[in-house]
Amino acid sequence: MSMLRSSVTLLNLSRALIPKQNLISSRSVKRWVAPTLRELNRRSKKLGPQQPQPRSGFVEWNYRAELFAFGKRLQEEFQIPLLQTAFTQQSYIAQEELKQRDLGIENVDIQLSHNHELSERGEHIIKEYVDAFIGYSLPKVPAEGRKAIASYLLSTEILSNVALNLGMKELLLDAEYPPSTNSMSKSLKAVVGALEQSSGMERAFLFVRDFVCTQLNQKDILELWNIENPEDMLKQQCQQKKLPAPEPRLLGDCGKNTVLSAYHVGLYCNKTLIGKGFGEDIPTAVKTASLDALQTMFDIHDNMKPFDFKIQVQNKTAKINQ
Repeated sequence: MSMLRSSVTLLNLSRALIPKQNLISSRSVKRWVAPTLRELNRRSKKLGPQQPQPRSGFVEWNYRAELFAFGKRLQEEFQIPLLQTAFTQQSYIAQEELKQRDLGIENVDIQLSHNHELSERGEHIIKEYVDAFIGYSLPKVPAEGRKAIASYLLSTEILSNVALNLGMKELLLDAEYPPSTNSMSKSLKAVVGALEQSSGMERAFLFVRDFVCTQLNQKDILELWNIENPEDMLKQQCQQKKLPAPEPRLLGDCGKNTVLSAYHVGLYCNKTLIGKGFGEDIPTAVKTASLDALQTMFDIHDNMKPFDFKIQVQNKTAKINQ
């Protein structure tokens, strides 16, 4: 009888353990997930590619909170109304006025201001500091080269890329989405103008130094400044320094009269080697040597001293403190 009782107890225990074992070995993904995902994928392919939707179209979007967070991310103090004006394009205001007229509203009153004035002010601040920074960092480069480098930093592509990486794409109020490069560049200039009015000129200069001038990091200066005729420029520089004209001399060659010919040319001035270069023919080698000599004169070689992005500026001026 005791054996029968023990067998019944073991049978009950085995029945109690069977559901737990099935529960442990069961899948955590429900059966309806895979068919649902397949159906959603089929519908998305049927609709085709969709236009990108702005982040402001989501329910949880809080524009004022995003403006506040934008300033805190950059560790800058902005006046929220000024910052909102900096992100508002004239096309957006025109679009909103048209929407209200379509709804039958006669006296349209859009209580928004566009960023045209702030953009002009910011453009002036950026140009002023960029010119001062380049003049301080590259004192030996002539005015033509400094102008070319400044044009690179002030170009629409560079400024729009800076604005995109700072997260201005979703904050910009524009008639079209995604906004154009011109709108992004204009908004960055307006943000600089708003920062100047909110925190002062010195903070605006530091903003330009940290986000615009740093685009020169690890850049080849000759890629930004295309010297069309380096031989003539080298002669002009020698004349300004009251040096005789440079003389090219052949230092070595190999593979003459073949498609793999190479010439090594050196430029001498007062019996001193000032530049050397290689080329598939002698004129090309002389041009390369002239570029090498100009790089030495202007101190813009590849192994040049890195730009100093920690320099300070004087208050309300673009003069840089050493």
